[in-house]
Amino acid sequence: MGVRLPNGATIYIASGYGTSKAMSVVSNANPAVGTLEASHGVGVGDFIEVTSGWSKLNNKIVRASAVATNDVSLEGINSTSTSLYPAGTGIGSVREITGWTQLQQILKTSSSGGEQQFLNYQFLEDDAEKRIPTNKSASGLSISIADDPTLAGYVLASQANDDRLPRAVKIVLPNQAIILYNAYISLNKTPSMTVNEIMACEITLSLLAEPVRYAS
Repeated sequence: MGVRLPNGATIYIASGYGTSKAMSVVSNANPAVGTLEASHGVGVGDFIEVTSGWSKLNNKIVRASAVATNDVSLEGINSTSTSLYPAGTGIGSVREITGWTQLQQILKTSSSGGEQQFLNYQFLEDDAEKRIPTNKSASGLSISIADDPTLAGYVLASQANDDRLPRAVKIVLPNQAIILYNAYISLNKTPSMTVNEIMACEITLSLLAEPVRYAS
């Protein structure tokens, strides 16, 4: 149990990717182990984007915790449940993230979506409704940055806004914990202009998968 302040957290956007490498097998294990094609180049501690037939793994950004020739352990991915991760169907590909660019001058962040949706129902003989959870609404993260179009983070966010290609996003908290997202990035290039307030631009992340979190 504990409480923390976000002061000092830093946010990074992926600025480079390696070539896509086929993943021919993914084990039902904790952590899941993916078998990559030869000469994949992924090393321990590298961050990779995963494309997989498993919906709960697809589009996630994960870290390689161990590498044995072509077998790469996907840190934090527990695929032991064959009902959630059907055996033999998780194959796909990975891309190594080769560089990160810091998003500077962040004023505030806020999250949206992710709310649990429900189906309400009632039988004829009942005098009260029941409900069961269904899906969750689409999730997003809004980031307000002080306006400076010359900063490398702004330039990269602008590029992501224009090319409409997903980017990995990494948040490093003050205690060195890490939060990883894969998202489409949108940038409102018109800054806010309010008397006696910092001019700011809004960046929006539209998330493609649930975040992956590491303690360090």
